[in-house]
Amino acid sequence: MSNRRKKTDRPDHQMLLPPVDDEEKHEKSDLRGDWGNIAILFFLYLLQGIPIGLASAIPMLLQNRGASYKQQAEFSFAHWPFSLKLLWAPIVDSLFWKRFGRRKSWLIPTQYLIGIFMLILSLHVNRWLGAESTPNAEDHSNVESSTSTLNIPLLSLIFFMLNFLAATQDIAVDGWALTMLKRCNVGHASTCNSVGQTAGYFLGYVAFMALESAEFCNSYLRSEPASEGLVNLSGYLWFWGLVFLVTTTLVALGKRELAPSIDHGHEEHLELDIKQTYRLLVDIMKMKPILTLVAILLTAKAGFAACDAVTSLKLIDAGVPKDKLALLVVPLVPLQIVLPLAISKYTAGTRPMEVYLKAIPYRIALTLTAAGIVWITPAIIQNHHVPYYYYILLLTNYGLYQIALYSMFVAVMAFFARISDPAVGGTYMTLLNTLSNLGGNWPTTVVLWLVDYVTWRRCSNADGNDCSDAASKEVRNSS
Repeated sequence: MSNRRKKTDRPDHQMLLPPVDDEEKHEKSDLRGDWGNIAILFFLYLLQGIPIGLASAIPMLLQNRGASYKQQAEFSFAHWPFSLKLLWAPIVDSLFWKRFGRRKSWLIPTQYLIGIFMLILSLHVNRWLGAESTPNAEDHSNVESSTSTLNIPLLSLIFFMLNFLAATQDIAVDGWALTMLKRCNVGHASTCNSVGQTAGYFLGYVAFMALESAEFCNSYLRSEPASEGLVNLSGYLWFWGLVFLVTTTLVALGKRELAPSIDHGHEEHLELDIKQTYRLLVDIMKMKPILTLVAILLTAKAGFAACDAVTSLKLIDAGVPKDKLALLVVPLVPLQIVLPLAISKYTAGTRPMEVYLKAIPYRIALTLTAAGIVWITPAIIQNHHVPYYYYILLLTNYGLYQIALYSMFVAVMAFFARISDPAVGGTYMTLLNTLSNLGGNWPTTVVLWLVDYVTWRRCSNADGNDCSDAASKEVRNSS
């Protein structure tokens, strides 16, 4: 179970669609001739979700290898690129090789680099995760050796670069969707974004955590038990690295990028260059109402950061299997698809932030409930056995929490759309979305950093042991 989807509190990055007039809004969709393009967009967004999902799986693996919360905070910087992509989006939009294609000029090199990064990472990731020395309860030096080989700075840098490349790919695909589809079908691009990236995240996070778990594979996928899962992180990265290289080559050779034209249903429009776009962003930020909104966006999610960032890690510490936590997301996927549609009925009016404000008390209450569940978990789990009613309790709280989270998300997105200047709607929305995402990321990093300092520990049957590291925890467990 993780609230790091796309490394923000925001379930999906919105398509930066140009403003359209009322006649265009009501133009009837005609998918004839666009089914292939929709399939390509869906697959490109799916590929984008793979590194995002894998980056969300790493904290679970680190927790099982004795990483401290300060190290988890260090790795959390790997999730920041999607909250900062506004800084380089104008460059991606403005610089390109015309003969190759405006969007393909960035998409193809970016996806090749993701594939190469994954292949290189697959060769070293086990060593950087400290997996080459196996902890042994009877030899505590092994635990210390395993923990000492964790290379958190390098892991953070590599996954930061993967997410940076995925965010750049997101900018390119968002732009290509505007010309790849007919004008009357452009609205389907956001569906490709949402469904495709959700599927990619599922494969990178949930599917990997399940297939990597020996317990899950022995229970559901094997006739004879084994000591390891069907896949490990190294092999999974190698597989998806090859997929990126092969599919990117197919797109580069087989899909031609069409320039916007009246014949294809797109009217030519004046574009801002790099300097004009950055100047526009500065001018927007100088407006007093925007400065007030910036202060709100950067602080509004601070109260939920501990729940979002620490809950799953604390449950793993208490003995809840990490693969079971990941699988709790599966029943909620239909809910995550339906919720935005249902909530949008209440945010379409003149006061969308009323929904946002009403959802805050419920989200705070569910945050406190999650803290209570973490507190009682050690008393419930005995001899590594987790009762089914406990999973039902987790799923219920997490499902209700998602309702509150999505209510706030849809409401604030509706508010952004309402206050943005239509003349520069894309830039306005990107700026506000970036600030909103950043407001969720910095508290997460700070909270993870503070956990070790504000946590009081006591180990029974081990004099002077404060459980501050993996070796101390092992002494406690074996005593």
